[in-house]
Amino acid sequence: MSKKILIVMSAADTWERTDGSKYPTGYWAEEVAAPHEKFAEAGFTVDFASPGGVLQPLDRHSADPEIAGPDAAHHVEHAERALREFGPLFKLEDVDLGDYAAIVLPGGHGPVVDLHQDADLGRLLVEADAQGKVIGAVCHGPAALLSAVDTSGRWVFEGRKMAAFTDEEEQLFGTADNAPWLLAGTLREKGALHSGGPAYQAYTVRDGNLFTGQNPASSAPMAEAMIAALAE
Repeated sequence: MSKKILIVMSAADTWERTDGSKYPTGYWAEEVAAPHEKFAEAGFTVDFASPGGVLQPLDRHSADPEIAGPDAAHHVEHAERALREFGPLFKLEDVDLGDYAAIVLPGGHGPVVDLHQDADLGRLLVEADAQGKVIGAVCHGPAALLSAVDTSGRWVFEGRKMAAFTDEEEQLFGTADNAPWLLAGTLREKGALHSGGPAYQAYTVRDGNLFTGQNPASSAPMAEAMIAALAE
């Protein structure tokens, strides 16, 4: 089995709202750092890819301990170092799925901007699921799963159990009003069996090869569950 993991990041730095305003976004530090740290500790090599190989900025909210918790500075430092040491991100169109044991989709609001309809990611996810490869998505990362539509037009994750950032959490965060669409409700509309735990508390779901987490606090537990499955 490959000892390589692919983290697929959004390339979006702006989330356009229904009122025309522009909300600055980027990667959420904990959702990149915590899984990267867990995978590296377990002996995996981690690669990064995005649409066009674009490195999105850090979501500044994820550096604020008032919002992101007391470990915010550690997560920012780890994520920035990991991305710096990796160098230019791979372009999604150039990724060879055969190189990887698992794909991880972290959040920040970017995935609801670009990854949910990225054809290159969709192709990778359809193939990965068909091969039973481990797939993980956390917080807004499950939006990226929506890209996985097969040649018959079927969403391949329809009917699958999953967690994601809840509509309640979006309201509490202050970003539900004027959002073009809300993630958890949309996943349910598309046929996902979405479930949620208490707001901002760690909550993860496994459905076969699919591992999902509700929010930033779920990042490390999701990665740990993926690592255990890769060892099975």
